[in-house]
Amino acid sequence: MPNRRLAFAVMAALVLIPAALSGQAAGDPLDPARRAIAGGDGIAAEAELRRLMEQGAQRPQVAALMGEAEMLQGDLVKARRWLSPGEFNPETRGLGFQLLGRLNLRQGNLPEAAAAFDQALQSIPRDPVLWVDIGRMRYLSGAQSQAVDAGIYAVELGPDNVEALQFRAQLLRDAAGPAAALWWFEAALKRNPDSLELLGDYAATLGEVGRAKDMLKQTRQMIEIDPENEQAFYLQAVLAARAGKDDLARRLLWRSGDAMRDKPAGLLLSATIDLRSGNHRNAAQTYDRLERMQPDNRTVRLLLARSLSLGGLNRELVQRFSGYASRPDASPYLMTLVGRAHEALGERALATQYLDRAAQPRESLLVTFDINLPLEVSELRWQREPKRSDRTLEYVRQLASSGQGVQAVRIANGFLADHPGSVDALTLAGDANLAASNFRRALAHYREAAKIRRSFSLVRRMVFAYRSLQQKEEALTLVTEYLAANPLDGQAAGLAAEFAVELGDLKRADVLLSHAFKQAGSEADPVLLGQGALVALQLGDSQRALDLAQRAYDLQRAHPAATFALARSLKATGGPVEQVEALLAKAGLSATPEG
Repeated sequence: MPNRRLAFAVMAALVLIPAALSGQAAGDPLDPARRAIAGGDGIAAEAELRRLMEQGAQRPQVAALMGEAEMLQGDLVKARRWLSPGEFNPETRGLGFQLLGRLNLRQGNLPEAAAAFDQALQSIPRDPVLWVDIGRMRYLSGAQSQAVDAGIYAVELGPDNVEALQFRAQLLRDAAGPAAALWWFEAALKRNPDSLELLGDYAATLGEVGRAKDMLKQTRQMIEIDPENEQAFYLQAVLAARAGKDDLARRLLWRSGDAMRDKPAGLLLSATIDLRSGNHRNAAQTYDRLERMQPDNRTVRLLLARSLSLGGLNRELVQRFSGYASRPDASPYLMTLVGRAHEALGERALATQYLDRAAQPRESLLVTFDINLPLEVSELRWQREPKRSDRTLEYVRQLASSGQGVQAVRIANGFLADHPGSVDALTLAGDANLAASNFRRALAHYREAAKIRRSFSLVRRMVFAYRSLQQKEEALTLVTEYLAANPLDGQAAGLAAEFAVELGDLKRADVLLSHAFKQAGSEADPVLLGQGALVALQLGDSQRALDLAQRAYDLQRAHPAATFALARSLKATGGPVEQVEALLAKAGLSATPEG
Protein backbone atom coordinates (compact mmCIF):
# COMPACT_ATOMS: atom_id res chain seq x y z
CA MET A 1 0.00 0.00 0.00
CA PRO A 2 2.74 2.58 0.79
CA ASN A 3 4.42 1.85 -2.58
CA ARG A 4 1.13 2.29 -4.40
CA ARG A 5 0.55 5.64 -2.62
CA LEU A 6 4.05 6.82 -3.59
CA ALA A 7 3.53 5.84 -7.20
CA PHE A 8 0.21 7.67 -7.28
CA ALA A 9 1.81 10.80 -5.82
CA VAL A 10 4.61 10.76 -8.41
CA MET A 11 2.13 10.32 -11.28
CA ALA A 12 -0.03 13.16 -9.94
CA ALA A 13 2.99 15.42 -9.76
CA LEU A 14 3.92 14.64 -13.37
CA VAL A 15 0.38 15.37 -14.49
CA LEU A 16 0.41 18.70 -12.68
CA ILE A 17 3.73 19.91 -14.15
CA PRO A 18 2.22 21.33 -17.36
CA ALA A 19 -0.47 23.20 -15.42
CA ALA A 20 2.09 24.63 -13.05
CA LEU A 21 4.36 25.67 -15.91
CA SER A 22 1.50 27.38 -17.70
CA GLY A 23 0.99 29.74 -14.79
CA GLN A 24 -2.22 28.18 -13.55
CA ALA A 25 -0.93 27.20 -10.13
CA ALA A 26 0.54 29.22 -7.33
CA GLY A 27 4.30 29.25 -7.15
CA ASP A 28 4.71 29.17 -10.94
CA PRO A 29 7.96 27.35 -11.79
CA LEU A 30 8.51 29.86 -14.61
CA ASP A 31 8.74 32.75 -12.14
CA PRO A 32 12.50 32.41 -11.47
CA ALA A 33 13.15 32.64 -15.21
CA ARG A 34 10.83 35.64 -15.48
CA ARG A 35 12.65 37.37 -12.63
CA ALA A 36 16.01 36.71 -14.26
CA ILE A 37 14.72 38.18 -17.54
CA ALA A 38 13.33 41.23 -15.74
CA GLY A 39 16.80 41.72 -14.26
CA GLY A 40 18.42 41.45 -17.68
CA ASP A 41 20.13 38.14 -16.89
CA GLY A 42 19.53 35.96 -19.93
CA ILE A 43 22.04 33.32 -18.88
CA ALA A 44 20.34 32.68 -15.54
CA ALA A 45 16.94 32.62 -17.25
CA GLU A 46 18.12 30.03 -19.77
CA ALA A 47 19.56 27.87 -17.00
CA GLU A 48 16.24 27.92 -15.12
CA LEU A 49 14.29 27.04 -18.24
CA ARG A 50 16.58 24.15 -19.18
CA ARG A 51 16.27 22.81 -15.65
CA LEU A 52 12.48 22.83 -16.05
CA MET A 53 12.75 21.01 -19.38
CA GLU A 54 14.84 18.32 -17.70
CA GLN A 55 11.98 17.96 -15.21
CA GLY A 56 9.46 17.37 -17.97
CA ALA A 57 8.42 20.78 -19.30
CA GLN A 58 7.55 20.75 -23.00
CA ARG A 59 8.79 23.15 -25.68
CA PRO A 60 5.51 25.15 -26.06
CA GLN A 61 5.60 25.96 -22.34
CA VAL A 62 9.12 27.47 -22.35
CA ALA A 63 9.72 28.57 -25.97
CA ALA A 64 8.65 32.20 -25.49
CA LEU A 65 10.82 32.80 -22.42
CA MET A 66 13.71 30.84 -23.89
CA GLY A 67 13.59 33.07 -26.97
CA GLU A 68 13.65 36.15 -24.77
CA ALA A 69 16.57 34.76 -22.76
CA GLU A 70 18.56 34.21 -25.96
CA MET A 71 17.74 37.73 -27.16
CA LEU A 72 19.07 39.13 -23.89
CA GLN A 73 22.30 37.26 -24.54
CA GLY A 74 22.50 38.69 -28.05
CA ASP A 75 22.16 35.30 -29.74
CA LEU A 76 19.48 36.11 -32.30
CA VAL A 77 20.01 32.88 -34.24
CA LYS A 78 19.09 30.74 -31.22
CA ALA A 79 16.27 33.12 -30.33
CA ARG A 80 14.76 32.60 -33.78
CA ARG A 81 14.96 28.81 -33.38
CA TRP A 82 12.76 29.07 -30.31
CA LEU A 83 10.36 31.75 -31.56
CA SER A 84 10.00 31.34 -35.31
CA PRO A 85 8.01 28.05 -35.27
CA GLY A 86 5.29 29.77 -33.25
CA GLU A 87 4.95 26.74 -30.95
CA PHE A 88 3.63 28.34 -27.76
CA ASN A 89 1.06 27.17 -25.27
CA PRO A 90 -2.09 29.32 -24.86
CA GLU A 91 -0.73 31.13 -21.82
CA THR A 92 2.50 32.27 -23.52
CA ARG A 93 1.22 32.58 -27.09
CA GLY A 94 0.79 36.36 -26.95
CA LEU A 95 4.23 36.90 -25.44
CA GLY A 96 5.84 34.49 -27.88
CA PHE A 97 4.53 36.25 -30.97
CA GLN A 98 5.29 39.63 -29.43
CA LEU A 99 8.91 38.56 -28.97
CA LEU A 100 9.01 37.19 -32.50
CA GLY A 101 7.82 40.59 -33.69
CA ARG A 102 10.56 42.30 -31.66
CA LEU A 103 13.14 39.95 -33.12
CA ASN A 104 12.04 40.72 -36.67
CA LEU A 105 11.98 44.42 -35.85
CA ARG A 106 15.51 44.21 -34.50
CA GLN A 107 16.67 42.53 -37.69
CA GLY A 108 14.85 44.98 -39.97
CA ASN A 109 12.18 42.53 -41.14
CA LEU A 110 9.27 44.95 -40.86
CA PRO A 111 6.55 42.97 -42.73
CA GLU A 112 7.38 39.88 -40.68
CA ALA A 113 7.31 41.97 -37.50
CA ALA A 114 3.86 43.29 -38.38
CA ALA A 115 2.56 39.76 -39.02
CA ALA A 116 3.92 38.53 -35.67
CA PHE A 117 2.40 41.46 -33.78
CA ASP A 118 -0.95 40.73 -35.44
CA GLN A 119 -0.74 37.20 -34.07
CA ALA A 120 0.10 38.55 -30.61
CA LEU A 121 -2.91 40.88 -30.72
CA GLN A 122 -5.20 37.86 -30.95
CA SER A 123 -4.07 36.78 -27.48
CA ILE A 124 -3.18 40.02 -25.67
CA PRO A 125 -5.04 42.83 -27.46
CA ARG A 126 -4.93 45.20 -24.48
CA ASP A 127 -1.30 44.79 -23.49
CA PRO A 128 0.29 48.28 -23.37
CA VAL A 129 3.82 47.03 -24.05
CA LEU A 130 2.62 45.23 -27.17
CA TRP A 131 1.15 48.50 -28.41
CA VAL A 132 4.48 50.22 -27.72
CA ASP A 133 6.17 47.58 -29.89
CA ILE A 134 3.56 48.11 -32.59
CA GLY A 135 4.12 51.85 -32.38
CA ARG A 136 7.88 51.46 -32.81
CA MET A 137 7.32 49.15 -35.77
CA ARG A 138 4.95 51.63 -37.38
CA TYR A 139 7.40 54.49 -36.84
CA LEU A 140 10.24 52.60 -38.51
CA SER A 141 8.04 51.54 -41.40
CA GLY A 142 7.11 55.15 -42.20
CA ALA A 143 3.62 55.13 -40.68
CA GLN A 144 4.54 57.74 -38.07
CA SER A 145 1.05 59.14 -37.63
CA GLN A 146 -0.26 55.66 -36.81
CA ALA A 147 2.71 55.20 -34.47
CA VAL A 148 1.60 58.25 -32.50
CA ASP A 149 -1.89 56.75 -32.26
CA ALA A 150 -0.40 53.50 -30.94
CA GLY A 151 1.61 55.41 -28.35
CA ILE A 152 -1.44 57.26 -27.08
CA TYR A 153 -3.43 54.03 -26.90
CA ALA A 154 -0.61 52.31 -25.00
CA VAL A 155 -0.79 54.99 -22.29
CA GLU A 156 -4.59 54.67 -22.15
CA LEU A 157 -4.22 50.92 -21.56
CA GLY A 158 -1.38 51.28 -19.07
CA PRO A 159 -1.21 54.75 -17.51
CA ASP A 160 1.38 53.44 -15.04
CA ASN A 161 3.31 51.34 -17.54
CA VAL A 162 6.91 52.53 -17.77
CA GLU A 163 7.47 51.54 -21.41
CA ALA A 164 4.25 53.25 -22.51
CA LEU A 165 5.19 56.45 -20.65
CA GLN A 166 8.69 56.42 -22.09
CA PHE A 167 7.47 55.88 -25.65
CA ARG A 168 4.97 58.72 -25.29
CA ALA A 169 7.77 60.97 -24.03
CA GLN A 170 9.97 60.10 -27.01
CA LEU A 171 7.17 60.84 -29.47
CA LEU A 172 6.35 64.14 -27.77
CA ARG A 173 9.99 65.18 -27.86
CA ASP A 174 9.86 64.94 -31.66
CA ALA A 175 6.46 66.57 -32.06
CA ALA A 176 6.28 69.23 -29.34
CA GLY A 177 9.89 69.68 -28.30
CA PRO A 178 11.99 68.50 -25.34
CA ALA A 179 10.23 70.69 -22.76
CA ALA A 180 6.93 68.93 -23.43
CA ALA A 181 8.52 65.51 -22.94
CA LEU A 182 10.04 66.12 -19.50
CA TRP A 183 6.88 65.39 -17.48
CA TRP A 184 6.44 62.04 -19.18
CA PHE A 185 10.03 60.98 -18.56
CA GLU A 186 9.68 62.02 -14.92
CA ALA A 187 6.45 60.02 -14.60
CA ALA A 188 8.19 56.94 -15.97
CA LEU A 189 11.19 57.41 -13.66
CA LYS A 190 8.93 57.57 -10.61
CA ARG A 191 7.92 54.02 -11.42
CA ASN A 192 11.39 52.78 -12.40
CA PRO A 193 14.03 55.14 -10.98
CA ASP A 194 16.98 52.85 -11.72
CA SER A 195 16.35 52.35 -15.45
CA LEU A 196 19.54 53.38 -17.23
CA GLU A 197 17.72 53.74 -20.52
CA LEU A 198 15.16 56.08 -18.96
CA LEU A 199 17.81 58.07 -17.09
CA GLY A 200 19.77 58.49 -20.31
CA ASP A 201 16.72 59.72 -22.22
CA TYR A 202 15.79 62.08 -19.40
CA ALA A 203 19.32 63.46 -19.04
CA ALA A 204 19.61 64.14 -22.78
CA THR A 205 16.25 65.90 -22.79
CA LEU A 206 17.26 68.06 -19.82
CA GLY A 207 20.32 69.08 -21.80
CA GLU A 208 18.16 70.05 -24.77
CA VAL A 209 16.25 72.56 -22.63
CA GLY A 210 19.41 73.99 -21.07
CA ARG A 211 19.14 72.45 -17.59
CA ALA A 212 22.82 71.52 -17.40
CA LYS A 213 23.02 70.99 -13.63
CA ASP A 214 20.03 68.66 -13.62
CA MET A 215 21.47 66.81 -16.60
CA LEU A 216 24.77 66.32 -14.77
CA LYS A 217 22.91 65.02 -11.72
CA GLN A 218 21.17 62.36 -13.81
CA THR A 219 24.40 61.23 -15.46
CA ARG A 220 26.03 60.86 -12.06
CA GLN A 221 23.14 58.68 -10.96
CA MET A 222 23.67 56.56 -14.07
CA ILE A 223 27.33 56.09 -13.15
CA GLU A 224 26.38 55.14 -9.58
CA ILE A 225 24.21 52.35 -10.99
CA ASP A 226 26.74 51.36 -13.67
CA PRO A 227 30.26 52.81 -13.19
CA GLU A 228 31.17 52.01 -16.80
CA ASN A 229 28.01 53.33 -18.42
CA GLU A 230 29.04 54.63 -21.83
CA GLN A 231 26.02 56.85 -22.43
CA ALA A 232 26.56 58.68 -19.14
CA PHE A 233 30.15 59.58 -20.07
CA TYR A 234 29.04 60.65 -23.53
CA LEU A 235 26.38 62.95 -22.08
CA GLN A 236 28.95 64.42 -19.69
CA ALA A 237 31.23 65.00 -22.69
CA VAL A 238 28.41 66.94 -24.36
CA LEU A 239 28.03 69.06 -21.23
CA ALA A 240 31.75 69.78 -21.09
CA ALA A 241 31.83 70.73 -24.78
CA ARG A 242 28.90 73.11 -24.33
CA ALA A 243 30.80 74.76 -21.49
CA GLY A 244 33.85 75.19 -23.73
CA LYS A 245 35.94 72.65 -21.79
CA ASP A 246 37.19 70.81 -24.85
CA ASP A 247 40.01 68.88 -23.17
CA LEU A 248 37.63 67.53 -20.55
CA ALA A 249 35.06 66.77 -23.24
CA ARG A 250 37.63 64.79 -25.20
CA ARG A 251 38.62 62.74 -22.14
CA LEU A 252 35.00 61.99 -21.28
CA LEU A 253 34.23 61.07 -24.87
CA TRP A 254 37.13 58.64 -24.80
CA ARG A 255 35.67 57.03 -21.66
CA SER A 256 32.34 56.57 -23.45
CA GLY A 257 33.84 53.67 -25.41
CA ASP A 258 34.25 52.75 -29.06
CA ALA A 259 30.59 51.93 -29.60
CA MET A 260 29.43 55.39 -28.53
CA ARG A 261 32.25 57.21 -30.31
CA ASP A 262 31.42 55.43 -33.57
CA LYS A 263 27.76 56.47 -33.51
CA PRO A 264 26.76 59.58 -35.48
CA ALA A 265 26.30 61.63 -32.29
CA GLY A 266 29.74 60.62 -31.03
CA LEU A 267 31.38 61.38 -34.37
CA LEU A 268 29.70 64.79 -34.51
CA LEU A 269 30.90 65.68 -31.01
CA SER A 270 34.44 64.46 -31.71
CA ALA A 271 34.67 66.44 -34.95
CA THR A 272 33.26 69.57 -33.34
CA ILE A 273 35.82 69.41 -30.53
CA ASP A 274 38.62 69.03 -33.09
CA LEU A 275 37.28 71.91 -35.17
CA ARG A 276 37.17 74.26 -32.18
CA SER A 277 40.61 73.11 -31.03
CA GLY A 278 42.19 73.92 -34.39
CA ASN A 279 42.61 70.29 -35.48
CA HIS A 280 40.89 71.10 -38.75
CA ARG A 281 42.14 68.15 -40.78
CA ASN A 282 41.17 65.64 -38.10
CA ALA A 283 37.77 67.30 -37.96
CA ALA A 284 37.46 67.03 -41.74
CA GLN A 285 38.22 63.31 -41.66
CA THR A 286 35.57 62.71 -39.01
CA TYR A 287 32.96 64.90 -40.73
CA ASP A 288 33.71 63.04 -43.95
CA ARG A 289 32.99 59.74 -42.23
CA LEU A 290 29.78 61.13 -40.76
CA GLU A 291 28.70 62.59 -44.10
CA ARG A 292 29.04 59.17 -45.70
CA MET A 293 26.79 57.76 -42.97
CA GLN A 294 24.25 60.58 -43.35
CA PRO A 295 24.46 61.80 -46.96
CA ASP A 296 21.28 63.89 -46.66
CA ASN A 297 22.41 65.79 -43.56
CA ARG A 298 22.85 69.36 -44.79
CA THR A 299 24.43 70.60 -41.55
CA VAL A 300 27.11 67.91 -41.58
CA ARG A 301 27.90 68.76 -45.19
CA LEU A 302 28.43 72.43 -44.33
CA LEU A 303 30.60 71.52 -41.34
CA LEU A 304 32.73 69.30 -43.57
CA ALA A 305 33.14 72.14 -46.06
CA ARG A 306 34.08 74.53 -43.26
CA SER A 307 36.68 72.14 -41.81
CA LEU A 308 38.22 71.63 -45.27
CA SER A 309 38.42 75.38 -45.70
CA LEU A 310 40.00 75.98 -42.29
CA GLY A 311 42.42 73.12 -42.90
CA GLY A 312 43.61 74.65 -46.16
CA LEU A 313 42.31 71.70 -48.19
CA ASN A 314 41.04 74.00 -50.92
CA ARG A 315 41.41 71.65 -53.86
CA GLU A 316 39.39 68.94 -52.10
CA LEU A 317 36.80 71.53 -51.06
CA VAL A 318 36.36 72.67 -54.66
CA GLN A 319 36.20 69.12 -56.01
CA ARG A 320 33.63 67.98 -53.51
CA PHE A 321 31.38 71.02 -53.18
CA SER A 322 31.47 73.02 -56.43
CA GLY A 323 28.49 71.06 -57.69
CA TYR A 324 26.44 71.78 -54.58
CA ALA A 325 27.49 75.44 -54.56
CA SER A 326 26.48 75.83 -58.22
CA ARG A 327 22.89 74.85 -57.56
CA PRO A 328 20.31 77.67 -57.53
CA ASP A 329 19.29 76.71 -53.99
CA ALA A 330 22.82 76.54 -52.54
CA SER A 331 23.39 78.30 -49.23
CA PRO A 332 25.35 81.60 -49.33
CA TYR A 333 27.74 80.17 -46.74
CA LEU A 334 28.68 77.21 -48.94
CA MET A 335 29.04 79.47 -51.98
CA THR A 336 31.36 81.71 -49.98
CA LEU A 337 33.52 78.77 -48.87
CA VAL A 338 33.84 77.46 -52.42
CA GLY A 339 34.53 80.95 -53.74
CA ARG A 340 37.29 81.54 -51.22
CA ALA A 341 38.78 78.14 -52.02
CA HIS A 342 38.95 79.07 -55.72
CA GLU A 343 40.48 82.39 -54.68
CA ALA A 344 43.16 80.63 -52.63
CA LEU A 345 43.94 78.43 -55.64
CA GLY A 346 44.43 81.52 -57.82
CA GLU A 347 41.24 80.89 -59.79
CA ARG A 348 39.85 84.41 -59.45
CA ALA A 349 37.28 84.24 -62.24
CA LEU A 350 35.64 81.18 -60.69
CA ALA A 351 35.92 82.69 -57.23
CA THR A 352 34.07 85.82 -58.37
CA GLN A 353 31.16 83.77 -59.71
CA TYR A 354 30.52 82.11 -56.36
CA LEU A 355 31.24 85.15 -54.18
CA ASP A 356 29.00 87.42 -56.23
CA ARG A 357 26.14 84.92 -56.03
CA ALA A 358 26.64 84.54 -52.29
CA ALA A 359 26.37 88.30 -51.86
CA GLN A 360 23.05 88.60 -53.67
CA PRO A 361 20.03 89.00 -51.39
CA ARG A 362 17.81 86.00 -51.90
CA GLU A 363 14.10 85.58 -51.71
CA SER A 364 13.26 83.44 -48.67
CA LEU A 365 12.72 80.28 -50.71
CA LEU A 366 12.56 77.51 -48.20
CA VAL A 367 12.31 74.49 -50.47
CA THR A 368 16.05 73.91 -50.69
CA PHE A 369 17.63 70.53 -51.25
CA ASP A 370 21.25 69.58 -51.71
CA ILE A 371 20.89 66.96 -54.45
CA ASN A 372 23.97 67.10 -56.61
CA LEU A 373 22.38 65.46 -59.66
CA PRO A 374 20.96 66.75 -62.95
CA LEU A 375 17.17 66.69 -63.05
CA GLU A 376 17.24 64.30 -65.98
CA VAL A 377 19.17 61.74 -63.95
CA SER A 378 16.73 61.94 -61.03
CA GLU A 379 13.80 61.57 -63.43
CA LEU A 380 15.31 58.49 -65.09
CA ARG A 381 16.07 56.85 -61.74
CA TRP A 382 12.52 57.49 -60.56
CA GLN A 383 10.99 56.12 -63.77
CA ARG A 384 12.97 52.89 -63.37
CA GLU A 385 11.91 52.42 -59.73
CA PRO A 386 8.83 54.59 -59.07
CA LYS A 387 7.91 52.70 -55.87
CA ARG A 388 11.23 53.35 -54.15
CA SER A 389 10.82 56.08 -51.56
CA ASP A 390 14.30 57.54 -51.93
CA ARG A 391 13.91 57.83 -55.71
CA THR A 392 10.59 59.65 -55.31
CA LEU A 393 11.93 62.00 -52.64
CA GLU A 394 14.94 62.85 -54.77
CA TYR A 395 12.92 63.48 -57.94
CA VAL A 396 10.17 65.56 -56.31
CA ARG A 397 12.76 67.69 -54.53
CA GLN A 398 14.57 68.27 -57.81
CA LEU A 399 11.31 69.29 -59.48
CA ALA A 400 10.42 71.64 -56.62
CA SER A 401 13.85 73.26 -56.59
CA SER A 402 13.80 73.77 -60.36
CA GLY A 403 10.43 75.52 -60.32
CA GLN A 404 8.31 72.66 -61.68
CA GLY A 405 5.83 72.81 -58.84
CA VAL A 406 2.79 71.39 -60.65
CA GLN A 407 4.60 68.20 -61.64
CA ALA A 408 6.11 67.97 -58.16
CA VAL A 409 2.63 68.17 -56.61
CA ARG A 410 1.27 65.41 -58.82
CA ILE A 411 4.01 62.96 -57.92
CA ALA A 412 4.13 63.97 -54.24
CA ASN A 413 0.38 63.41 -53.92
CA GLY A 414 0.76 59.90 -55.30
CA PHE A 415 3.60 59.23 -52.87
CA LEU A 416 1.49 60.44 -49.94
CA ALA A 417 -1.39 58.22 -51.03
CA ASP A 418 0.96 55.23 -50.93
CA HIS A 419 2.46 56.27 -47.55
CA PRO A 420 -0.33 57.82 -45.46
CA GLY A 421 0.91 58.99 -42.08
CA SER A 422 4.55 59.26 -43.18
CA VAL A 423 6.19 62.47 -41.98
CA ASP A 424 8.48 62.40 -45.03
CA ALA A 425 5.55 62.03 -47.42
CA LEU A 426 3.60 64.81 -45.68
CA THR A 427 6.58 67.16 -45.72
CA LEU A 428 7.30 66.36 -49.35
CA ALA A 429 3.69 67.09 -50.31
CA GLY A 430 3.96 70.38 -48.44
CA ASP A 431 7.20 71.27 -50.21
CA ALA A 432 5.73 70.51 -53.62
CA ASN A 433 2.68 72.65 -52.93
CA LEU A 434 4.87 75.44 -51.56
CA ALA A 435 6.89 75.41 -54.78
CA ALA A 436 3.61 75.60 -56.73
CA SER A 437 2.43 78.54 -54.54
CA ASN A 438 -0.42 76.46 -53.11
CA PHE A 439 0.26 77.90 -49.68
CA ARG A 440 -2.89 76.79 -47.87
CA ARG A 441 -2.48 73.24 -49.09
CA ALA A 442 1.18 73.29 -48.13
CA LEU A 443 0.26 74.42 -44.61
CA ALA A 444 -2.29 71.64 -44.26
CA HIS A 445 0.39 69.03 -45.02
CA TYR A 446 2.97 70.75 -42.82
CA ARG A 447 0.60 70.87 -39.86
CA GLU A 448 0.03 67.13 -40.09
CA ALA A 449 3.78 66.54 -40.33
CA ALA A 450 4.37 68.80 -37.30
CA LYS A 451 2.12 66.57 -35.18
CA ILE A 452 4.76 63.88 -35.66
CA ARG A 453 8.08 65.70 -35.95
CA ARG A 454 8.35 69.48 -35.66
CA SER A 455 11.84 70.46 -36.76
CA PHE A 456 13.04 74.01 -37.26
CA SER A 457 13.31 73.36 -40.98
CA LEU A 458 9.59 72.56 -41.00
CA VAL A 459 8.83 75.65 -38.91
CA ARG A 460 10.68 77.86 -41.42
CA ARG A 461 8.61 76.41 -44.24
CA MET A 462 5.41 77.04 -42.31
CA VAL A 463 6.45 80.62 -41.53
CA PHE A 464 7.09 81.24 -45.22
CA ALA A 465 3.65 79.89 -46.11
CA TYR A 466 1.96 81.97 -43.39
CA ARG A 467 3.73 85.12 -44.56
CA SER A 468 2.73 84.39 -48.15
CA LEU A 469 -0.88 84.28 -46.96
CA GLN A 470 -0.42 87.53 -44.99
CA GLN A 471 -0.97 85.60 -41.75
CA LYS A 472 1.80 87.22 -39.77
CA GLU A 473 0.27 86.65 -36.33
CA GLU A 474 0.03 82.91 -36.95
CA ALA A 475 3.66 82.86 -38.03
CA LEU A 476 4.75 84.74 -34.91
CA THR A 477 2.77 82.39 -32.66
CA LEU A 478 4.37 79.37 -34.31
CA VAL A 479 7.90 80.69 -33.87
CA THR A 480 7.26 81.73 -30.26
CA GLU A 481 5.87 78.31 -29.36
CA TYR A 482 8.74 76.51 -31.07
CA LEU A 483 11.38 78.59 -29.28
CA ALA A 484 9.68 78.00 -25.93
CA ALA A 485 9.79 74.26 -26.55
CA ASN A 486 13.36 74.33 -27.96
CA PRO A 487 15.13 77.10 -26.01
CA LEU A 488 18.63 76.18 -27.22
CA ASP A 489 17.80 76.51 -30.92
CA GLY A 490 19.79 79.54 -32.06
CA GLN A 491 18.13 79.67 -35.47
CA ALA A 492 14.70 79.85 -33.83
CA ALA A 493 15.90 82.66 -31.56
CA GLY A 494 17.17 84.54 -34.60
CA LEU A 495 13.87 84.14 -36.41
CA ALA A 496 11.97 85.32 -33.33
CA ALA A 497 14.28 88.35 -33.24
CA GLU A 498 13.29 89.21 -36.82
CA PHE A 499 9.66 89.36 -35.75
CA ALA A 500 10.59 91.49 -32.74
CA VAL A 501 12.38 93.99 -35.00
CA GLU A 502 9.35 94.16 -37.28
CA LEU A 503 7.16 94.89 -34.26
CA GLY A 504 9.57 97.58 -33.03
CA ASP A 505 10.47 95.69 -29.84
CA LEU A 506 14.21 96.28 -30.06
CA LYS A 507 15.00 95.25 -26.49
CA ARG A 508 13.39 91.85 -27.01
CA ALA A 509 15.18 91.51 -30.34
CA ASP A 510 18.50 92.28 -28.64
CA VAL A 511 17.89 89.67 -25.92
CA LEU A 512 16.91 87.05 -28.51
CA LEU A 513 19.93 87.76 -30.73
CA SER A 514 22.32 87.69 -27.76
CA HIS A 515 20.86 84.30 -26.86
CA ALA A 516 21.21 83.10 -30.46
CA PHE A 517 24.90 84.05 -30.58
CA LYS A 518 25.56 81.71 -27.65
CA GLN A 519 24.26 78.69 -29.58
CA ALA A 520 26.35 76.53 -31.87
CA GLY A 521 26.18 77.63 -35.51
CA SER A 522 24.39 80.93 -34.97
CA GLU A 523 27.54 82.64 -33.71
CA ALA A 524 28.93 82.36 -37.26
CA ASP A 525 25.84 83.58 -39.15
CA PRO A 526 26.75 86.87 -40.89
CA VAL A 527 23.12 87.87 -41.42
CA LEU A 528 22.23 87.41 -37.74
CA LEU A 529 25.40 89.18 -36.63
CA GLY A 530 24.66 92.08 -38.96
CA GLN A 531 21.13 92.31 -37.64
CA GLY A 532 22.47 92.24 -34.09
CA ALA A 533 24.78 95.13 -34.94
CA LEU A 534 21.92 97.26 -36.28
CA VAL A 535 19.77 96.51 -33.23
CA ALA A 536 22.65 97.43 -30.90
CA LEU A 537 23.09 100.69 -32.81
CA GLN A 538 19.45 101.63 -32.36
CA LEU A 539 19.78 100.88 -28.66
CA GLY A 540 22.77 103.21 -28.43
CA ASP A 541 25.49 100.60 -27.93
CA SER A 542 27.72 101.58 -30.84
CA GLN A 543 30.85 99.73 -29.68
CA ARG A 544 29.05 96.40 -29.38
CA ALA A 545 27.47 97.12 -32.76
CA LEU A 546 30.92 97.59 -34.27
CA ASP A 547 32.17 94.32 -32.78
CA LEU A 548 29.22 92.37 -34.18
CA ALA A 549 29.39 94.06 -37.57
CA GLN A 550 33.11 93.38 -37.88
CA ARG A 551 32.50 89.69 -37.12
CA ALA A 552 29.77 89.57 -39.76
CA TYR A 553 31.96 91.29 -42.34
CA ASP A 554 34.94 89.03 -41.63
CA LEU A 555 32.73 86.00 -42.21
CA GLN A 556 31.27 87.20 -45.52
CA ARG A 557 32.83 90.37 -46.91
CA ALA A 558 30.65 90.44 -50.00
CA HIS A 559 27.31 90.22 -48.22
CA PRO A 560 25.39 93.53 -48.48
CA ALA A 561 23.82 93.18 -45.02
CA ALA A 562 27.17 92.61 -43.33
CA THR A 563 28.77 95.42 -45.33
CA PHE A 564 25.98 97.86 -44.52
CA ALA A 565 26.07 96.98 -40.81
CA LEU A 566 29.82 97.63 -40.69
CA ALA A 567 29.42 100.95 -42.48
CA ARG A 568 26.72 102.12 -40.08
CA SER A 569 28.70 100.96 -37.04
CA LEU A 570 31.91 102.63 -38.20
CA LYS A 571 30.05 105.88 -38.80
CA ALA A 572 28.48 105.73 -35.34
CA THR A 573 31.87 105.20 -33.68
CA GLY A 574 33.62 107.97 -35.65
CA GLY A 575 35.36 105.72 -38.17
CA PRO A 576 37.13 107.06 -41.28
CA VAL A 577 34.65 108.74 -43.63
CA GLU A 578 36.37 107.29 -46.69
CA GLN A 579 36.02 103.75 -45.35
CA VAL A 580 32.34 104.32 -44.52
CA GLU A 581 31.66 105.65 -48.02
CA ALA A 582 33.53 102.78 -49.64
CA LEU A 583 31.56 100.21 -47.65
CA LEU A 584 28.24 101.87 -48.47
CA ALA A 585 29.14 101.96 -52.15
CA LYS A 586 30.07 98.29 -51.95
CA ALA A 587 26.66 97.59 -50.42
CA GLY A 588 25.01 99.47 -53.29
CA LEU A 589 24.03 102.50 -51.15
CA SER A 590 25.05 106.11 -50.94
CA ALA A 591 26.39 107.96 -47.93
CA THR A 592 23.15 109.76 -47.11
CA PRO A 593 22.75 111.64 -43.82
CA GLU A 594 20.72 108.74 -42.50
CA GLY A 595 23.07 106.12 -43.92
